[in-house]
Amino acid sequence: MRLTRQRLNRTLLQRQHLLARATLSPEAMVRHLIGLQAQENLPPYLSLAARLTSVEPLQVSALLEQRRLVRLLTMRGTIHLLTPEDAAALRPWVAPRIEQEIRVSQSIGDARDIDRTDAERALREVLADGPLPQKEIGLRLAERFPYPPTQLGQLARSIAPLAQLPPRGCWKQSGGVVYDYVDRWTGVPMAEPDVPDLVRRYLRAFGPATPADVTAWSAVTRLGPVLKAMDDLVQHEDEDGRVLYDLADAPIADEDAPAPVRLLGTYDNVWLSHAGRDRVTDPEARKSWMGTNGGMGNTLFVDGWLAGIWRIVDGRVEIDRLHRDLTKAEQVELDEEVSRVEALLAR
Repeated sequence: MRLTRQRLNRTLLQRQHLLARATLSPEAMVRHLIGLQAQENLPPYLSLAARLTSVEPLQVSALLEQRRLVRLLTMRGTIHLLTPEDAAALRPWVAPRIEQEIRVSQSIGDARDIDRTDAERALREVLADGPLPQKEIGLRLAERFPYPPTQLGQLARSIAPLAQLPPRGCWKQSGGVVYDYVDRWTGVPMAEPDVPDLVRRYLRAFGPATPADVTAWSAVTRLGPVLKAMDDLVQHEDEDGRVLYDLADAPIADEDAPAPVRLLGTYDNVWLSHAGRDRVTDPEARKSWMGTNGGMGNTLFVDGWLAGIWRIVDGRVEIDRLHRDLTKAEQVELDEEVSRVEALLAR
């Protein structure tokens, strides 16, 4: 089947539960999406609010405190909010990408030259009695290695599967980063990843897709042979004739399916998970969002496409810019979505 860009847009939004909100639990949604981008505390809550019929932020915080959700460095070398089972499988899978980050990271610097076995042994000794703040980890490692504590703290979070513990990531709570081994914290042992299963789950949430798309989402390379060898997948084509892999039973949305206004965070996996990044945006809109150090604000989607940027000012949603005029119906949708997000922020 040849799929137009518009149809791929609607299909992605449908699989992301951005065409219609779902009645799933936060845990179930996090698992379906294979994690939520969580470099900052607020975006995961915005992602859930955009996709679920009802979200209680303190319930999500409780899931972190109960160790039923966890924050961990995984896909693309960034922090994600994950289920413990996904954290245990994803971290070993993305380890090569994290190794690349270690080699070029300015924050790690020359500390990368420490023998890896020695560094891992020292870190395990430092954390033998339980969790510690990142600053304390760096200071204790500096007693063993002649490098700045800040570099050693950054090295530690990269060479080992260290989870960021609550209150980090909890609703409207502050606090420094405290780390513990994710398997010790959650009680779920690290696992050998089932790569075909991860690919199927990616397609369920983000497909149809090319191997390059799966790489853009995960930063894991050489996935072409994996998808080609999966004889349970079906193939579509995009408008340029590229092969798109998919699950045989995965729904394909109609081109004219309504796409309501949605307010998302600065980064959201819905538009970070394809090589072309054009499933929900065009080059000009994306260009206006990009600054020298990353995204310039939270993202506004209208009719399924990136249409503007918004900010939070004194607990209120402020539309920073729009790329096009809105219809009356779209303005009504935006007003409703703004009210919904402001109610969330007020909790």
